[in-house]
Amino acid sequence: MILNFSIFTLFLSIFISSANAEATLSVSPNTLKRSGDNVTIQWSDVDSPSDLDWLGIYSPPDSPHDHFIGYKFLNASSTSKSGYGSITLPLTNLRSDYTFRIFRWTQSEIDKKHLDHDQNPLPGTKHLLAESEKVTFGSAVDKAEQIHLAFENKPNRMQVTFVAGDGDERFVRYGETKDLLGNSAAARGIRYDREQMCNAPANSSIGWRDPGWIFHTVLKNLNPAVRNYYQIGSEAKGWSEIYSFISRDMYAQETRAFIFGDMGCATPYKTFIRTQQESKSTVKWILRDIEALGDKPSFISHIGDISYARGYSWVWDEFFAQIEPIASKVPYHVCIGNHEYDFPAQPWKPDWAASIYGNDGGGECGVPYSLKFNMPGNSTELTGTNAPVTRNLYYSYDAGSVHFLSISTETNFLEGGTQYEYIKRDLESVNRDKTPFVVVQGHRPMYTTSNEVRDTTIRQKMLEHLEPLFVKNEVTLAIWGHVHRYERFCPISNNTCGKLWKGSPVHLVVGMGGQDWQSVWAVRPNHPDLPIFPQPEESMYRTGEFGYTRLVANKDKLTVSFVGNHDGEVHDTVEMLATGEVISGSKDDAKSSNTAAAPAPVEVTSGSKDDTENPNVQTVPASATFVGKSEANDGSWFIKGAGLMVMGVVLGFIAGYFTGVKKGSSARNRWIPVKSEEI
Repeated sequence: MILNFSIFTLFLSIFISSANAEATLSVSPNTLKRSGDNVTIQWSDVDSPSDLDWLGIYSPPDSPHDHFIGYKFLNASSTSKSGYGSITLPLTNLRSDYTFRIFRWTQSEIDKKHLDHDQNPLPGTKHLLAESEKVTFGSAVDKAEQIHLAFENKPNRMQVTFVAGDGDERFVRYGETKDLLGNSAAARGIRYDREQMCNAPANSSIGWRDPGWIFHTVLKNLNPAVRNYYQIGSEAKGWSEIYSFISRDMYAQETRAFIFGDMGCATPYKTFIRTQQESKSTVKWILRDIEALGDKPSFISHIGDISYARGYSWVWDEFFAQIEPIASKVPYHVCIGNHEYDFPAQPWKPDWAASIYGNDGGGECGVPYSLKFNMPGNSTELTGTNAPVTRNLYYSYDAGSVHFLSISTETNFLEGGTQYEYIKRDLESVNRDKTPFVVVQGHRPMYTTSNEVRDTTIRQKMLEHLEPLFVKNEVTLAIWGHVHRYERFCPISNNTCGKLWKGSPVHLVVGMGGQDWQSVWAVRPNHPDLPIFPQPEESMYRTGEFGYTRLVANKDKLTVSFVGNHDGEVHDTVEMLATGEVISGSKDDAKSSNTAAAPAPVEVTSGSKDDTENPNVQTVPASATFVGKSEANDGSWFIKGAGLMVMGVVLGFIAGYFTGVKKGSSARNRWIPVKSEEI
């Protein structure tokens, strides 16, 4: 009897102990070596688990509960309903330790006024269940990361920019042999402070994190078109792995570039703002293309809306960690966009722009953009605040047979201003014997058929002040971002299609790099209440698919191809000949094209690829010039009866929203869905 009572007492004590157990949280490993290394967070003994229990990610570790950098719900683990589970995350080096905390959040505590950027409630922090020990990057905090390249004013040079945890001296040693890096360049470190931000959240405790030290140097006396190896660090701080790039060739006639806008970055957690998961595919496919090129030089041009950090500084770290695999191999050039710069007190805001230039930069007022990038040229603009001057606004360079000019649509571009005079001088001074093609790049588009009405006035000003310069100086191609779609126009000036690019530049909108807010296409003016979006005659191809463009040129021809992220293949192509002729590719022609179907068809010059299951698809030969479009999908809809009206609305929405190639395209059922609209 006594023995049985003892056993009963033992089991009772175990049961009570288990019932009263506190939740535990552990991490492994505790020390990481570099950005992207994984940490596994494990928890147990979470009593009465619910779908609202969540894991907070904190850096630095002493951050208040509501100052997380991100969060994930515990139900991401398949065993969370049993009170235990694990989540594995890659962490980015923020030059500070991490900790993790588990919270209980209840339905009654949902605060509909405490919302993220998508208007979803942010999780509550009233009930802390457990907190982990620290995760550190150890000595890796001082290692060079976020490495990216850029052209310099002189073609035998290359700029290198990177971030480290302190301002101690760093060097870049480099050479043409991996085992003998005999040259050395000292790197200068700078930083910016919270007080230099212009508005919240950038200057608030919730958005600010220490950005580290930003280092910059120039590698000089590079031989043309040669692979150079380089390594970053110091004897005291240690050295990075060895990277490489192909140096610029001032004598080359070939040009290869990857161009897109509005990419942003992905994060492995939810945070205060929407991040761009599709950006990972853009980087993946471009990396494939760069590697396929081997020792052929190329570069990247990101036309505004770079990281979408919007005042949450750690998102810049996530962005640079994501692009380092490509930006450490080829120059990564940028244009300033509204989400890098716009702030209420910006110095140039004429009355007509009051509703255009808002607080899209999240209070950054161009500071991270200006210091984290180093473009050719020396354009600057005073901020009118304690912030450093805004840099990297407008600049130009030659690459092979193409002269590239990058401009700012966020600062004064009107006639009489400093930027206008720069653009005028630059276009007038182009040597067309050396570079027969001229490409202008800027963020907000001069032409678009999206229903983006907020920028109507700025487009009118661009047509009034900039288009005459483009036409007079025979700009070949104008490339824009901002609208999160791909759209190609005919050779156009004064809203009228021409037959040659000489006097009527081709315009492309390439804001489909990753951001998934999309405005709809412009509706029919006589039926604005119906979701039917006829494609205007000047719009030759348009789609809501994510992706990027490849530009390939020689002295005779410039070709631009649109690559879709869902399959990494070409879906639209246009060729501009040095004679002025413009040749449009078509999707179905590429079914028989080996170059279009190749794993990395960087040198594509023919049409693009699409499904051919639809027998009603009409095609146009790849050699056909812009004289007009086929009658297929001409945007004329005749709706008879109630049933046909419903069918017309559905078909019109699909045709107009997802893809609008009038020359023989059909909507795909594989397009990636998009979310609510915003620019």
